[in-house]
Amino acid sequence: MKVTQPSDPMMEPLNGKTDLSRFNNSWYNHGPRWRLVAWFLVNAFLVNTYLPLPAGIRIAILRLFGAKIGTGVMIKPAVNIKYPWLLRVGNYVWIGEKVWIDNLSEIVIGDNACLSQGAMLLTGNHDYSRATFDLVTRPIHLADGVWIGAKSVVCGGVQCASHSVLAVNSVATRPLEAYGIYQGNPAVFVRKRTINA
Repeated sequence: MKVTQPSDPMMEPLNGKTDLSRFNNSWYNHGPRWRLVAWFLVNAFLVNTYLPLPAGIRIAILRLFGAKIGTGVMIKPAVNIKYPWLLRVGNYVWIGEKVWIDNLSEIVIGDNACLSQGAMLLTGNHDYSRATFDLVTRPIHLADGVWIGAKSVVCGGVQCASHSVLAVNSVATRPLEAYGIYQGNPAVFVRKRTINA
């Protein structure tokens, strides 16, 4: 069966093509191979699992692999963390089930922040304007009191200021201002967050 290109000129490429055979991320240093293999195994069996292990065990394992984690942190089952050595978590942080922390760059999570079920923090991306589809990594910073709603995505380079909220199933591609509630894809400001004593 022959596949034809669309006749609409708006749908046709203006120039160039992606060539993944030329992709090269050898510049990216994720650490020694032994640490990657060890983390892959430990993560699969003791962190990214539904085994009913106490959060303290998950935290101890993450610290063993270089994560900086404060006190009173709750890490639920089936959390997936790419590289613990690039993770800093403050005090009294909640990380819900199936959170995916894809930290090719450093991720910093402030005190009293909450990542709800299935939230994703994605520091990696690709330069789609280059034929080589180059890897691009940028850090993420969540300030104190930030709430990332269930199944929401925070993209690389985004800073979420103090007590900002990203609503359920939203995508943050730009900074979130302090005490702002954001919703949608891409997320836009909806209203101010008020916290009563």
